[in-house]
Amino acid sequence: MIAIIITIMVLEMKVPHDPTFRGLAGLLPVFLSYVLSFIYVGIYWNNHHHMLHATSKVSGSVLWANLHLLFWLSLFPFVTGWMGENHFAPLPTAIYGIVLLAAAIAYWILQQRIIAAEGESSRLRRAIGRDWKGKASPLLYLVAIAITFVSAGLAQAIYVLVALVWLVPDRRIEARLEHEV
Repeated sequence: MIAIIITIMVLEMKVPHDPTFRGLAGLLPVFLSYVLSFIYVGIYWNNHHHMLHATSKVSGSVLWANLHLLFWLSLFPFVTGWMGENHFAPLPTAIYGIVLLAAAIAYWILQQRIIAAEGESSRLRRAIGRDWKGKASPLLYLVAIAITFVSAGLAQAIYVLVALVWLVPDRRIEARLEHEV
């Protein structure tokens, strides 16, 4: 499903009809929004993989929480295209942030459902620890959404900052799994 989301995002980029650098330059906002979303989807894909690898028990609520996360991730192609096509205008930039926030919350809910299904001694619970990145990200998204109508550029910078924080691989789950083998 996540690979399909990436494919849809790239298919949304239209080929310029102008065979010059000026024609390509007109696509720069679309391309930049694609790159940012590609990074975000890649981060979710990697962390989702590690989280499920650490999971030994799946319940109905885990399945629904996973579907909830996939719903918000499936909106990435739409908000990415809208934001890029409108050159990072405030409303599309704010809605992009709302989708980022909702995906972060959905990911947290999925983590909590897995921990609840496995009990307090779950590997995932031990691996995520205090989860400072998971707690800081939604707060930064809220700040970005709030300031978008004052400075869409600053909101974009915050979205990039959060992506960069997560781009550094989160090795907690992988380290926990290696430690327990």
